[in-house]
Amino acid sequence: MTQDIPAPAPTLDLGPQTRIVARLAEGVSDACLADATPCPELAVRNLLGHLTGLATAFRDAARKDLGATTDTSPEASTPDIGPGWREELPKVLDELADAWRDPEAWTGMTRAGGIDLPGEVAGAVAVDELVIHGWDLARATGQEYAPDPAALQVSHGFLTAAAEEPDGGGGIFGPVVPVPADAPLLDRTVGLSGRDPGWTRPAR
Repeated sequence: MTQDIPAPAPTLDLGPQTRIVARLAEGVSDACLADATPCPELAVRNLLGHLTGLATAFRDAARKDLGATTDTSPEASTPDIGPGWREELPKVLDELADAWRDPEAWTGMTRAGGIDLPGEVAGAVAVDELVIHGWDLARATGQEYAPDPAALQVSHGFLTAAAEEPDGGGGIFGPVVPVPADAPLLDRTVGLSGRDPGWTRPAR
């Protein structure tokens, strides 16, 4: 994450995208929890655990409630779900969206993943995480995915700026995967995240 990446205006409502992610999570069967995802190191259950953790961290970042949830790097351990994840994840996603409806969340400095960054950049990172990991979860579980258009625009702009930074290494999550310029915006955004838009879940 970087402090130099343009961020959205503090009018973006994360609610439409958090509700999409919550519906995807609701559609995950227990039989899918051990399946692979586009994130090579994460099974579906780990991806769901990561979504729960990032929603909690960026909720607290919006509130400027800094502590263990905002100070811990996401690479510190492999995330996983607990027995109550089906209730916990939609609840914390709602709280995340509500926290970013406060204009103060987008101002000043905050912290996420152990990194200090402006509130507006933290908001952009939260949006990007929801869009990209929503795609991950949909692909891994065979569900249709149409992200919130406003959130998708923010994610695409965020990842484009990150890929163009001199020290960006070609992308935040991995080397950019080339995608035709006339491909759908979602495919181009996924490619910027270091994922292959053509990824499909392995046969079970």
